[in-house]
Amino acid sequence: MTASRDKSPTLAQTIAAHRTGARSPEATVTDCYRRIRAYGDPAVFISLRDELEAGAEARALGETKTRDLPLYGVPVAVKDNIDVQGLATTAACPAFSYHPDKDATCVARLKNAGAIIIGKTNLDQFATGLVGVRTPYGIPRNPFSPAMIPGGSSSGSAVAVAAGLVPLALGTDTAGSGRVPAGLNNIVGLKPSRGLVSTAGVVPACRTLDCVSVLALTVDDAFAALAALAGFDETDPYSREHPLAPLGCMPQAVRIGVPMPDQRLFFGDQDCERAYEAALARCARLGAMPVEIDMAPFYETAPLLYDGPWLAERYIAVRSVIESAPEAMHPITRQIILRGKGMSAVDTFAEFYRLEELRRLCGRALREVDALALPTVPRAYTIDEVLADPIELNTRLGTYTNFVNLLDLCALAVPAAILPDGTPFGISFIGPAGSDDAIAAIGRRFHADTGLPLGATSKAELAAATAACSRQSC
Repeated sequence: MTASRDKSPTLAQTIAAHRTGARSPEATVTDCYRRIRAYGDPAVFISLRDELEAGAEARALGETKTRDLPLYGVPVAVKDNIDVQGLATTAACPAFSYHPDKDATCVARLKNAGAIIIGKTNLDQFATGLVGVRTPYGIPRNPFSPAMIPGGSSSGSAVAVAAGLVPLALGTDTAGSGRVPAGLNNIVGLKPSRGLVSTAGVVPACRTLDCVSVLALTVDDAFAALAALAGFDETDPYSREHPLAPLGCMPQAVRIGVPMPDQRLFFGDQDCERAYEAALARCARLGAMPVEIDMAPFYETAPLLYDGPWLAERYIAVRSVIESAPEAMHPITRQIILRGKGMSAVDTFAEFYRLEELRRLCGRALREVDALALPTVPRAYTIDEVLADPIELNTRLGTYTNFVNLLDLCALAVPAAILPDGTPFGISFIGPAGSDDAIAAIGRRFHADTGLPLGATSKAELAAATAACSRQSC
């Protein structure tokens, strides 16, 4: 497929055009900035690199004989809680802003792989939220409906990919911050195993749980980026060795765990409920066998993230601002994080013990299946609904995501359907730490079979990028 100049081509298409000489990295970067201007939403990016500077970097890259680089000339957006040298890191809080003296490890690895950083994207302040509205920089416009939330906290990164501004973006994920906005924008959101991608140079949310996430149009694109990002980092105390196999075909006779019927939560949205049933039927047609499991221990795990010691971690991360200039913070963010200040050591250890008990219970269910297949979000909400009930609706959005990091799981959010009202609906494949390649193979096959448009592109630009996957013996 020849990609439209009005939409970003996929990562794979971009690299192929650069390697064959059909297009130069400089021309790709020029088109990227043109699309950003044409989209006309200043809330997507908090800061942009100088266009001439980025173009010069792309031109220099094109003049070298390094076309085998894995991300050769790919424009990338980076969430603004990840350090990029030369651009301020704000975490969506101007009072917190600083200028890093070096790139985060993940950004350095992107650059070493041949990527061109375009700018820093908007987010829920201090990555605290799944809604995308807790920011002083404006609410990024969901390309499917301006009334609907973009999802968060990686709101700007998700919109930048879905709207075709860039083919790849980095987010972060502690409670679903990479997966929820992917689900609400009809794109792929990859949350790797904890420690697989270094978080050195990332503003912490919960340092013991944080992951750098990848947002892309296809699973192949997201996994290619993951391969470039992955690897042990001595400077990150939480970095771990996780072997990463190449992306392959979905194994035969995969068992996917699904909630028992009375445990499927959609908060009254029957369209989402029907879309999930259809997604499970699709999985079955593709050879994956649904196995009903007890979701109770998973649901019991989720609230620990905002009721336990992990709130104290959030407090530590923003202490410099919340103690000196609390009025500079978004009021909902401040309200949530302040609850972590009084957490005692006794409370902390009690919660740690409870989490280990729940891990044991959840582990029993996980041993019965190869992966979980859950809705990414139970339903979507409008901006007005979230502003009227900011905490409860945010909690609902994390129904199927909040427990993942606490239980040391990896996850992949993929599009599943477009609902009758035009809202995207997605599902997530979730597996034990270290199973990133296995769940990606399942998600890749599922996404290719949907025939959905990529992001917010038109059906005329239907997933030609996934057609190759469909033709494989997967």
